This record gives sequence, C-alpha cells and structure tokens, in this order.
Amino acid sequence: MTIARQLATIDRLCSEDFPAEHGRSAAGTAGPGYHLAELATSEDFRETDGAARAETEEQFEAERDGLAQLLARRWGPPEPVSLAALPERSARGEDIPEPWAALSAHVPDVHLWRPAGAHDRWVALGVSQWGSDLPYQLLALVTEIDPP
Repeated sequence: MTIARQLATIDRLCSEDFPAEHGRSAAGTAGPGYHLAELATSEDFRETDGAARAETEEQFEAERDGLAQLLARRWGPPEPVSLAALPERSARGEDIPEPWAALSAHVPDVHLWRPAGAHDRWVALGVSQWGSDLPYQLLALVTEIDPP
C-alpha cells in the first residue's frame, strides 16, 4: 500500500462507524469502538537470518516514522506511548480495555494523536511482530477508547 493509500485509509477510518461485533474488516480488524488497519505486512522469516529481520524491522519503523511526519503536519507532533507494561498490568488484575490489551501483546509502542475533527477519536501508529518467524506489520489504530 502506498503512503497515499495509507493516509486515505486512516482518514476513512476516522469517520467510519465502528462495528457492533469484533471481526475482520476491509482494512484489518475492528470491533466496538475501534478499527485496526494493517497498512503494510512483510514476508515471514522462517528461512531468513537475524540480519534480514533487523533490516525489515528498521524498514517498518522508518515507514511508520515517515507516515507519522505526514500526520504531524496535520495534527501536530504525536505523543510517544509505550504499551510494554500493559501485559504485566493485566496479569496483575488491572482491566486493560480493548483494543489496547490485544495491541500491547505485539506492539511495544505507538505514536498517538487525538486529532481535532476526527470525531473524538485517537489515532495510533505502531509496528507489530507476533514472533521471531512471523511478519512485521505497520498498523494504524483508530479508536474512541482512551489509552490506559
């Protein structure tokens, strides 16, 4: 997906209604109060070395940062937010709301905005990887649920 299409996807999700049930959507997944768009996905790493993984991670972080720069021109600088502590907080019994709980399982940090004119929604960009053999993904979250 080109950067123009990534921006168009984010813009569309900022104004689109949220579904009543969790499930797949045209952009990725969605549920009550959120849309999670898969903007780019790498190949898996089953037969590659650590250097290829590191290079791909750097590429996806650079793509996230480039997209963040474009969004910052519209909405101002993002707030960097670490999600790394959320799984531990959940394990101690704290109720972490969705989509933040699921996102924190595979996205360590996000760039976060609360853009004016986006219907009181949050927009977050992050780089995901579920495991060392699995692909990286550039994700955009649009949600009305406040971050924990």
